[in-house]
Amino acid sequence: MVTDPTGPWPTWRDAWSTALYGPGGFFVRSRPADHFRTSVHASALFADAVHELARRADLRTVVDLGAGGGELLRHLHAADQDLHLVGVDLAPRPDDLPAAVGWRADLPEQVDGLVVANEWLDNIPCDVVEADQDGVARTVHVEPSTGAERLGELCTDPWLGRWWPLSEPGTRAEVGSARDAAWSDVVGRLGRGVAVAMDYGHTMDTRPAFGSLTSYQHGREVPPVPDASRDVTAHVAVDSLPADRVVDQRQALGALGISGERPPLDRAHDDPRGYLRALSTATEAAELTARGGLGDFVWVVSARGVPLLL
Repeated sequence: MVTDPTGPWPTWRDAWSTALYGPGGFFVRSRPADHFRTSVHASALFADAVHELARRADLRTVVDLGAGGGELLRHLHAADQDLHLVGVDLAPRPDDLPAAVGWRADLPEQVDGLVVANEWLDNIPCDVVEADQDGVARTVHVEPSTGAERLGELCTDPWLGRWWPLSEPGTRAEVGSARDAAWSDVVGRLGRGVAVAMDYGHTMDTRPAFGSLTSYQHGREVPPVPDASRDVTAHVAVDSLPADRVVDQRQALGALGISGERPPLDRAHDDPRGYLRALSTATEAAELTARGGLGDFVWVVSARGVPLLL
């Protein structure tokens, strides 16, 4: 790593944005399910929990922000065909999505309903910074085709000093101000409704010393290279986001009736088929709530005009 602010390499934020969302970008031409597994792909129980949250808040519209292949919307449509469902994604509308489900490239100006952003914020590009040999935070520039890096200009974003201060040489951070602004914009569009962001995240006392920037490609974690061939992602500083409540996924799903508790063994004798169904459900729920896995996802919740139900 060398200090050179004058070279032609872009910042990580610019390269990341082009790699994911530019012409031919990863998310413009790829479906997330082809490269990594989310709660939506793990079990239909996740969609059941989203449906239950909408029901309890008496919301008949659900907007899936970063809808990918439309998996969540398909589950919700199958469960309740009276819901007004809208997918928001830059990728083309999936061919097999039910005709009643809406699809658009941007969020509506106002949403009266439930907005779900599952693994959306972690793909909002942000500047990557590193403390140089003097402990000064400098913006990291990257060569898009190889992922090679070098240090550039001083980082002057006040977010860094407030939320992720660096001083030890070699320590790194992802500057979350762009994510805070993106989520503030989502929450600001709520009329009567709830907005929930679900992501792997950290808080001030759990920040990773060397950041969390990484990539996924065809189901494997691979080195981060902003060449449009792979996902580029980083965990979210959830404590800096505007929120009414922040809970982990195991708490949120538990509050919505999703439990990984196994059915009583004696039920196997009285109702073997029912026992097997219940056991299968418990197994799926256990994956969604597992410590060290999907259960560690953080739900960032804001409500407007409805009770805070989580």
